[in-house]
Amino acid sequence: MLLLISPDGVEEALDCAKASEHLDIVDVKRPDEGSLGANFPWVIREIRDAVPADKPVSATVGDVPYKPGTVAQAALGAAVSGATYIKVGLYGCTTPDQAVEVMSAAVRAVKDFRPDALVVASGYADAHRIGCVNPLALPDIARRSGCDAAMLDTAIKDGTRLFDHLPPDVCAEFVRRAHDAGLLAALAGSVGVDDLGELTRIGTDIVGVRDAVCAGGDRRAGRIQPRLVAAFRAEMDRCAREFAVVDAAG
Repeated sequence: MLLLISPDGVEEALDCAKASEHLDIVDVKRPDEGSLGANFPWVIREIRDAVPADKPVSATVGDVPYKPGTVAQAALGAAVSGATYIKVGLYGCTTPDQAVEVMSAAVRAVKDFRPDALVVASGYADAHRIGCVNPLALPDIARRSGCDAAMLDTAIKDGTRLFDHLPPDVCAEFVRRAHDAGLLAALAGSVGVDDLGELTRIGTDIVGVRDAVCAGGDRRAGRIQPRLVAAFRAEMDRCAREFAVVDAAG
């Protein structure tokens, strides 16, 4: 399982760099603009320069509307700015066909520029609260549009968590559908250390966190702490070892 950490700017990205041996992906977003709010191109470039070259950078392009052309340009901008993973939050898409249209445009824009970049169709575990596409439709949307990964986060950051909206068995079905479609499966949404056992068990490929590695567990007032990143990774590795033993035992 890969660990994705989301700093809120260049200074926190430098903190991530101090803990780079414990994380796999540095994520660029702007929480002031939403759950998957887009940051500025120059911030993506600065963070790309601030973290070790062997650590890929991901960037969100926003909680996007149903506007395929607008989203395609935003996705290309993220790729041009140095992102390897480009995440599109399908906030304004109410049907799978709308979501496929948006993601197909984003995939073409990114892949024409950089074929090795990874495009992520991102939905929301609390989709019922905002009226967007069903979370379990995301893997098929990602497959139909040529994406590389499907991801779930939470749209409304009010203290509720991924498993508050989708229990582990439903998340497991999401992961299964993603894998059956040949996609990576990513899960986020105020994920904590206590969730790592379930996330490991269901086969999550990428786990995204912020709260759990910020001082006081506060994504807004707290700041990413390298020691908390290291502790989170240690627990991830412990869960992986434990699961491997159980799995081997049959």
